[in-house]
Amino acid sequence: MNPNLPSPSSPPLSLTPLNAASRSEALQMLDGLYEHSPWIAEQALDQRPFLSLADLKHKMTEVVSQAGREAQLALLRAHPELAGKAMVSKTLTAESTNEQSKAGLTDCTPEEFAKIQQLNADYNAKFGFPFILAVRGPRGLGLNKQQIIDAFERRLQGHPDFELAECLRNVHRIVEIRLNDKFGVTPTQGHQVWDWQESLARHSDPGFAENGQLTVTYLTDAHRACAQDILQSMKACGFDEVTLDAVGNVVGRYHPSTEGAKYLLTGSHYDTVRNGGKYDGRLGIFVPMVCVQAWHQKGQRLPFGIEVVAFSEEEGQRYKATFLGSSALTGDFNPAWLEQQDAEGIPLREAMVHAGLRVEDIAKIKRDPAHYLGFVEVHIEQGPVLNERNLPLGVVTSINGSVRFQAEVIGTASHAGTTPMDRRRDAACAVAELALYMEQRAAQDGDSVATIGQWQVPQGSINVVPGRCHFSMDLRAPTNAQRDALSRDVLNQLQSICERRGLRFHCEEVMRASAAPSDPTWQARWEQALTALGVPLSKLPSGAGHDAMKLHEIMPQAMLFVRGENAGISHNPLESTTSDDMQLAVDAFQQILIQLQEPLKVSHQNPLP
Repeated sequence: MNPNLPSPSSPPLSLTPLNAASRSEALQMLDGLYEHSPWIAEQALDQRPFLSLADLKHKMTEVVSQAGREAQLALLRAHPELAGKAMVSKTLTAESTNEQSKAGLTDCTPEEFAKIQQLNADYNAKFGFPFILAVRGPRGLGLNKQQIIDAFERRLQGHPDFELAECLRNVHRIVEIRLNDKFGVTPTQGHQVWDWQESLARHSDPGFAENGQLTVTYLTDAHRACAQDILQSMKACGFDEVTLDAVGNVVGRYHPSTEGAKYLLTGSHYDTVRNGGKYDGRLGIFVPMVCVQAWHQKGQRLPFGIEVVAFSEEEGQRYKATFLGSSALTGDFNPAWLEQQDAEGIPLREAMVHAGLRVEDIAKIKRDPAHYLGFVEVHIEQGPVLNERNLPLGVVTSINGSVRFQAEVIGTASHAGTTPMDRRRDAACAVAELALYMEQRAAQDGDSVATIGQWQVPQGSINVVPGRCHFSMDLRAPTNAQRDALSRDVLNQLQSICERRGLRFHCEEVMRASAAPSDPTWQARWEQALTALGVPLSKLPSGAGHDAMKLHEIMPQAMLFVRGENAGISHNPLESTTSDDMQLAVDAFQQILIQLQEPLKVSHQNPLP
């Protein structure tokens, strides 16, 4: 056994003696974190005292970040290959042996061993450094061999610069788990949140479930099963009231200590995009749920109530009525939405009645802001910023404004072989031209984005010039004025393209959301929460839309972002985060609840750029 790993009988390390220890003693305490690279802990120790484990982790990542490429490559090359020669010869460090054992790599079949050996050779040949993967995974239980092979094969296709950064991020994750072992830290509530999300992900719509893909669209059987799971979990957590409202939102209320006191409103959505991730939206449901569970288990109440809403619809996948769940709470549910039809021709009204929802009660669920303190939302970042900064949490400054369109260009379908290029009325080419314009126009702003996410040639054939093209447009910008200027230019360009090509078009605006800057007081509460936890403070805007955008219309709001793994990818099966980061999100939410019981102390800590 490695003497630097706490044995079951030895007490775990703590920050107080680490901060007080001599340099040599402190270095011995941190030995074995980075493979054969004590210089990282050595340089981090110059920055004592460490405010928290999160602070220690970040300071070590900063040492690596500032060390330069050659030192980073040396760090990666100090790591053993997965199921490599060091494992066979039993020369792995105790830490690596433990990690590879948990993933089953010490018990490979000959075929698995040969496969991994070939992947190791291919990866080293392409990138010049070994493939690094935190094989204990996002919950620390260990990835299985197939998950490791899948990650190997996927990342072999990556860009060298991206892979260097991704390997370093995995090194830091390995160190995080090793630090937990040294300090005897278990992210118990983070594990609970992680487990809830894994369990909920077993429900998926037909056509996707069979392929192991997660898709939950409004009021399908999978969607209704999710609602029931969340409802039962809320009851088990100790909420005093748990209901399913008129649009399918699951609402849990934990009563205040004093009758008539206001409530803190929080939550997020449980529907998903098609073939999406497990954490988008759902993280913001389960984090406050586990906080309520903790207060209930202690038999304590707060001077204010907590209302957690699992919003039934936010993604706009089955129907065009995006933010349907939160719109009902703000009184913005549009009755015209009831006549919308899905791809199967089923009207929204019919789907709601079939699900047992009372359409006539929708107006009754509008919230009176006078009864609420405000709205907060925890959400996975859905972007690369926190991941690149090696930070677990970030405070959101504003949510970008957005507008969405469903459009169609109409030309003439004709023979692909006999129609000369200068005689064509090609609808798809017009949309292609528009897509390139949107890319260039959004880039001019620097922080605007424009996307054609859906693109279809109805009844298209390989030998027919497209006569019709259906497509979507999603335009976003930090301010309403910038969004509107982008939208105006794109629509003018669409008209110009169609006129020049002799085409017609139809364009319907299906969603418009105003930019939602965070309320300064509530944003300061999140900042203070991170400071209290010793988490380095980072602020960033949200490019994605969230339910908080709707609640912003009637009450103050502010959001907290949680780092995403795999370079922060979202709306994708690779969307992921760790139970350690989720634990910090739970701790930050509990800090908000504590702050609301005492006067706000605004932090003056300088944010990271």
